[in-house]
Amino acid sequence: MSIHNQKKFYYSSIFVTGGAILALELLASRIMTPYFGVSLFIWTGILSITLISLAIGYWWGGKLAQSSTNNLHRLAFLFSIMPAFAAIAIILGCLIYPQQFYALARWDLVYGAFAACLILLFLPLVVTSAMNPLLVALVIRSHPHKDGDAGSGWVFFVSTIGSVAGVIVTAFILIPNLSNFTAVLMIAIALSTISLAIAAQKDLLTDQRPTILTTSILALFSAGLLAWYGDAYTQRQGPLSYNGNQWYVESMQSSLFGTVKVLRSTPEPSGKFERIFFHDGLTQNTVDSNQQSLSFYTYGLEALTRAYQPHAKNILLLGLGAGVVPMQLASMQANIAVVEINPSAIKVAQQYFNFDDQKVTVHQADARTYIHNCNTPQDVIIVDLFHGDGTPDYLITREFFADLRRCLSPQGVAVFNTFANLDLPRPYAHLLTTLLSELPYVDMYRPHWQGAVQINSFLVAGLKPLPKPQKITLNNIPVHHEKKLWDMLATPQPITANYIADGSIILDSWNPAAIDMAENQTAFRRNVLLNTPSTLLIN
Repeated sequence: MSIHNQKKFYYSSIFVTGGAILALELLASRIMTPYFGVSLFIWTGILSITLISLAIGYWWGGKLAQSSTNNLHRLAFLFSIMPAFAAIAIILGCLIYPQQFYALARWDLVYGAFAACLILLFLPLVVTSAMNPLLVALVIRSHPHKDGDAGSGWVFFVSTIGSVAGVIVTAFILIPNLSNFTAVLMIAIALSTISLAIAAQKDLLTDQRPTILTTSILALFSAGLLAWYGDAYTQRQGPLSYNGNQWYVESMQSSLFGTVKVLRSTPEPSGKFERIFFHDGLTQNTVDSNQQSLSFYTYGLEALTRAYQPHAKNILLLGLGAGVVPMQLASMQANIAVVEINPSAIKVAQQYFNFDDQKVTVHQADARTYIHNCNTPQDVIIVDLFHGDGTPDYLITREFFADLRRCLSPQGVAVFNTFANLDLPRPYAHLLTTLLSELPYVDMYRPHWQGAVQINSFLVAGLKPLPKPQKITLNNIPVHHEKKLWDMLATPQPITANYIADGSIILDSWNPAAIDMAENQTAFRRNVLLNTPSTLLIN
């Protein structure tokens, strides 16, 4: 086949490999989140390793092109086999990461994240980026008198447009419909198919076709086989030991906002079991077979809402989780609405956790955007968006809290479920300082858990002096939570100078607390890793 007839294959290859680069980056972040948690570290690793890989790939491809300048067939051969080599590198990464990422995360969250990026990204990105200078050399060799950039601009244009397509396909097709493990292998299948398509051309040199065919078929078969037996290889469906029980994965839902798993325990002889709402490595809620919550924080949020606003008419919850808290509040004579960005969370809450959207209005939206456009004064806004180490920065800024203030009725209160490690008080001081800049009256409630360091810390905040909490009664509180709940409600803690010492106000335009907060998030994720089996983190 002449270089002119091969052009459509070559430019198609560059388009797909450009898409593969960005797709791998996006999927790498999702694969790593349950292990490493802190997005600052994950994306620092991904971007650093990506740029290093591309730089090495461009240099290496240039060296190969230089050594093959006078051999058009060798240039074509190298270009044609590269996608299959990249596919093999991706397959090796899929074989390694389920076995090693847990150990890397427990070793060190920062250095481990960089090592994880090397495993997932380095070889595939080096190989695919090397194809760009090889194609430029092919264009020059086939058009020796070409002026200007000799076609290099068009090569990188096609590659970049492919990257855009790769992001779109990954975000709207692969992620919502496949596990991250399988999605990465689909990229390997696409790359190996490119080499196979080029080799299938009958007029390619016979001494080159067998090598390309063998390599691409090996890669294609291996990727397909690993995807087919992915559950068996990763053991991600269970059974697994966790929190003193044996569990299996009852459902797994993927979306742009993370992977939600429903874990169900092995039933007792009486038929009783438990369910866990598990999101990107974190337990969000646990219920028993009667749909009664076993999570302390749900009773803390319910109790504080009822105590501070017993006659609330409008209650807004930011963050649905398993949908337990809005259902516990449904007996109040109030209009209750929930804002949840993740469609998978809504689906799972309805199917497995008895969430009834006939009793509660659900808005699938970003909490920040919804609050900014709020036009109905709320007596209570429950903010349940803090995930220990996964809360986006834009949900803890002064501008966000200002929007909350404007959305509250004159006597309204905001009730927050936050996490605080008071052994590392400075990160929490930033949050409190920022909150107080807009809602100056704040009380804190913390349950006492023996030996626990980072625990749920409930904040009640208002623009005016807080009303005196009313005495309340709650039904069906689990026995092991009852005393801790009433003891916590009886001892609110005012925000003293010690709590806000060295705190800085976080703005949309400036976050002076990023490193401090990353330190706190790191401590939280380390504790998660100590108590979570490795197979549960594979998503």
